[in-house]
Amino acid sequence: MSDLYDRYSRVVFSIILRIVRDASVAEELAQETFLRAWTRATEFDAGRGRIGPWLLTIARNRAIDYLRSSAGQQQANTFELVSSERLTLFVHTEDRMLEQEQARRIRSAFSKLTENQRAVLELAYFEGLSQSEMANKLGQPLGTVKTWVRTALSTLRESFHVA
Repeated sequence: MSDLYDRYSRVVFSIILRIVRDASVAEELAQETFLRAWTRATEFDAGRGRIGPWLLTIARNRAIDYLRSSAGQQQANTFELVSSERLTLFVHTEDRMLEQEQARRIRSAFSKLTENQRAVLELAYFEGLSQSEMANKLGQPLGTVKTWVRTALSTLRESFHVA
């Protein structure tokens, strides 16, 4: 567990901070993430993937759960999200987490997406928004948002040759 913490604590904290926008809350949620990983270690299946992405999924889910809680709702009313922030803020984190070839493939795949496609994927991943919520936030018709999501996922699927 110590090695896991040493390797991923900064990344876990960064992702949670990006979502909740409060350092003290992010610190708490990062600790909860590692506690949850410890208590649920038997659920990890190495055959389904690596431990890093599994841990980051726990972190992301903890952060989104917090945002959906009453405390998170109060905080959301006090901070305005900056729409210009993008995944590029985490380029160095990505390079540390992924092997060089994987990092190159991910950047290449995302470069094929339009700005709108990247925006809806970020809203879904970092804010946990549904397609209806994205449509409201972006001021776009639901059908347009659904098309952006579907096209983005299709483009990424083709980039990774996943059936």
